[in-house]
Amino acid sequence: MKRKLFLSLFFAALLQSGAVLAADTWFYTQTSESQKSMTADKGLQMLKDGNARFTSGKSKSRNLLQQAKLTSQLGQYPFAVVLSCMDARGGPEIIFDQGIGDIFSVRLAGNVLDQDQLGGLEFATKAVGTHLIVVMGHTRCGAVRGACSGVELGSLTQLLDKIKPAVDEVKQINKTNDLNCNDYHIVDQIAKLNVLHVMKQIKEESSIIKGLVDSGNVRIVGAMQDLKTGKVEFFEAN
Repeated sequence: MKRKLFLSLFFAALLQSGAVLAADTWFYTQTSESQKSMTADKGLQMLKDGNARFTSGKSKSRNLLQQAKLTSQLGQYPFAVVLSCMDARGGPEIIFDQGIGDIFSVRLAGNVLDQDQLGGLEFATKAVGTHLIVVMGHTRCGAVRGACSGVELGSLTQLLDKIKPAVDEVKQINKTNDLNCNDYHIVDQIAKLNVLHVMKQIKEESSIIKGLVDSGNVRIVGAMQDLKTGKVEFFEAN
């Protein structure tokens, strides 16, 4: 009881003073001060460390409500933006063990890209100052399998068409026009190539982000999440 009262008074004092919270505390969240010292490399390491905690069952214990209250006062300064699939088993904040206000999350089936998602990435980087973009796919992806199988279903058809370039490339690699879309090795191969295609697409379709990447202010990395283990593999574009 005394501890709760102390923390309540402590947070009240922080909000009134605008003080920046020290790193490595259980209630820590990103602030304008932490963003000034942030780099893409540092942000990537934070995601790697967070995923290691998640996969080892040692995720941090956070007071998310306090973080929500704090960020409502101090604003949001995420250190990374993650474009990922909407799969219910791959929430970026969870698998990277991050709290409220730490990362932007842009999610759509198959982690595909359109102008709306691209606008979100531009907002995160150019407007807010985030230095790291992560494009993340995952194993056994239903959207990728659907694209491989030629599924057509309302508006989903148009979405799956965005994955077809990766499907065609895997056909070329395997020297066949008849892929076994029930083989998850094939599906995972398509998923990774789809991530690489989206990484390239971001720079090709956004002169804003390309300029930030070319100047060294922003870094784009790819990632694949293993649904079975939760482990995330990071990689660069070819």
